[in-house]
Amino acid sequence: MKRLFFLLVLAAAAWAVFSIQVPTGPESESFLEIAPGTPSMKIAALLKQQGLIRSQYLFEVTHLVKGGTLKAGEYRFDHPAKIAEVYDRLRRGDVYTISLTIPEGSNLFDISERVAAAHFTSKEQFLATARADVKLIADLDPAATSLEGYLFPNTYRFGRKTTAEQILTAMVKQFRQSAAGLGLHANYRRVVTMASLIERETPIDAERPLVASVFENRLAKDMPLMTDPSVIYAALLDGRYRGTIYASDLEASSPYNTYRHAGLPPGPICNPGKASLQAAMNPAQTGYFYFVAASANPSGVSKFSATLAEHDRNVQDYRKAQREAGTR
Repeated sequence: MKRLFFLLVLAAAAWAVFSIQVPTGPESESFLEIAPGTPSMKIAALLKQQGLIRSQYLFEVTHLVKGGTLKAGEYRFDHPAKIAEVYDRLRRGDVYTISLTIPEGSNLFDISERVAAAHFTSKEQFLATARADVKLIADLDPAATSLEGYLFPNTYRFGRKTTAEQILTAMVKQFRQSAAGLGLHANYRRVVTMASLIERETPIDAERPLVASVFENRLAKDMPLMTDPSVIYAALLDGRYRGTIYASDLEASSPYNTYRHAGLPPGPICNPGKASLQAAMNPAQTGYFYFVAASANPSGVSKFSATLAEHDRNVQDYRKAQREAGTR
């Protein structure tokens, strides 16, 4: 009898050592979601039920020995692991997230493409939500018809089941924090709209205040801004953008067509970063009224001028550089 008892104890110990030391779990991708407030005993049962550990009781023993708090969230398992490794992951809160990078100057259409590519939601659903959830910025821009301009460019990390509204809320929150850090507390619509134009005209931070000065100087003289990015945005809104600007685009009646309408467009055309917001808030003091944008210039820099004659020479130089570069 004693011998049988000894053998049973030995077998139990061997099984415990095996369960603790030998990895178990899926060979392919598997997910487990732990709701906030779930007790450790229930977590252990869920892990056992999904085949991520061999024994929920040994998991509880591990919890007693190691201590700590197990974090809620969704976890991804893609290889067999020891029970201690599984426990440590839950104690660290090593939850599964998807990275979503929004570059500076992205507009709603660009962002919707990235959101859809990350499999959060469809482009159509994201755009619809961005137009419907203007309550998120009602205190900043009561006249806004979408969240365009207020979705701050950054790299975000979201869980797989994050909704379009949750993504938009996080981006607006980041905008609020960044704007406050820059000292932006009023005139949000004008500043963000101006910054969005600056953002799309030059990728060079040092040029942004100069571009801002051109736009401010033209506005002061009631001259149309004649900025191509706003014309492109008008075509995007109308669903007729074909990859380049055509004569028909320059003649379109859209209020975003800054060739036909003086003043700023009715709202932002993209989501600017800090440098462009700063430039819009603090434009350089210059006599410039014209520029050939860096984004279009093979030299990689913008050419600024105070007179139309000087601008025409810069345009000729730009076209010559294009021909030499073989782009036209």
